[in-house]
Amino acid sequence: MREGSLEAPTRHALAWRDEDFHDEAKLDAEMRRVFDICHGCRRCFNLCDSFPRLFDLIDASPTGELDRVASDGFKPVVDACTLCDMCFMTKCPYVPPHEFNLDFPHLMLRYRAAEFRRDGIPAVDREIAKTDRNGRWAGRVARLANWAGHTRNRLTRRLLERVAGIHREAALPRFHGRAFAARARAKPPSVNRDAPAFGRKAVLFATCYANYNEPGIGEAAHAVLAKNGVECEIVYPTCCGMPQLEQGDIAGVATKARIAASALIPWIDKGYDVIALVPSCALMLKFEWPLILPDDSGVKRLAGATYDLSEYVVDIAKRDGIAPGLEPLKGGVALHIACHARAQNMGQKGAEMLRLIPGADIAVIERCSGHGGSWGVKKANFPVALKVGKPVARQAHDAGKAFIASECPLATLHIAQGMERLGKVGPARQSAHPIELLARSYGL
Repeated sequence: MREGSLEAPTRHALAWRDEDFHDEAKLDAEMRRVFDICHGCRRCFNLCDSFPRLFDLIDASPTGELDRVASDGFKPVVDACTLCDMCFMTKCPYVPPHEFNLDFPHLMLRYRAAEFRRDGIPAVDREIAKTDRNGRWAGRVARLANWAGHTRNRLTRRLLERVAGIHREAALPRFHGRAFAARARAKPPSVNRDAPAFGRKAVLFATCYANYNEPGIGEAAHAVLAKNGVECEIVYPTCCGMPQLEQGDIAGVATKARIAASALIPWIDKGYDVIALVPSCALMLKFEWPLILPDDSGVKRLAGATYDLSEYVVDIAKRDGIAPGLEPLKGGVALHIACHARAQNMGQKGAEMLRLIPGADIAVIERCSGHGGSWGVKKANFPVALKVGKPVARQAHDAGKAFIASECPLATLHIAQGMERLGKVGPARQSAHPIELLARSYGL
């Protein structure tokens, strides 16, 4: 038996259709096996709140061991997990292929899947996770929705907190009247036929966030790729299912994966690459969907053809050469590498992309922002999310750069709030997605 593994982590397919996966006695036995290993190691104590909760639970027991901890105390540990995958990817020495076979995030997912089958999801949480419907509806009344969702609107935010459990002080994404897909169809950028990468073709998987909340991300990506000679099509059949995954609705995620694969495979057949505009969605397409549907050939093909946005631009630069015209950005960039970008095991592609800019001054922050998708805006979680993200907010301030950027737009909002809480946001600070900064450097 080895103390730890130095091999690359590997993941097993999720056996979510097996009855044993949901069997509560077998699940409890696996939770205890894994938690006892975590208790003996404690290397993950500073990643998120799951591990401090677990260790405090054990330390408060009469024996200081897991044997005297009641199983009904496990739920707060599970609830604190944001499925960021950082314990699996960066900290745990006992992940497969080590014989301990420890996959903490997927164990938390299994617990939620069993909970979902037994109890379902509260109606409010179920409705919040319907991002496509919410984006379409809110887009029709975007000004009203944004007015009601702003933290300065104390009346509506108190009501939202009471009805939906969303913390009144948590910054929420804005909505736009015209989705990215509609904007792109109305006014597509011209493809630069003189670019070194001319001839490439790519589908931009718009993602619910870029489509409804920040279409500027999609427009910047479209413009930068066209500048580099890439012919783009905007396709958005459905949300990637990350909100449902967080709730343990694995069957719902599988349905979305099949829908998306059937819509995107014809484009792959025509020689198009697939680019996801948000890291969480890229992670779903490339890694989570194939683990949920390991026997689906379409899902496998889609995973092999999918790129993260920053990854694709860096690939252009390495294989073909980047189109000329980039100009320096004054003041530098403090760049947060999102957890779901790190979980793709592709390196710091956001930083590599921004270093294509002449004279690039990039300070990289590689730590969890604490947001965790919809988890971080919940009333019970927002203070914890700020606590987890405090080191990132401090590093972003201390970097002293003109721009604050993250590949995860929700993390960008959260980091800005963390800096405000520290009293460390100056008027010159601008928040942006890295692709927007590259577009700015091009003058697009």
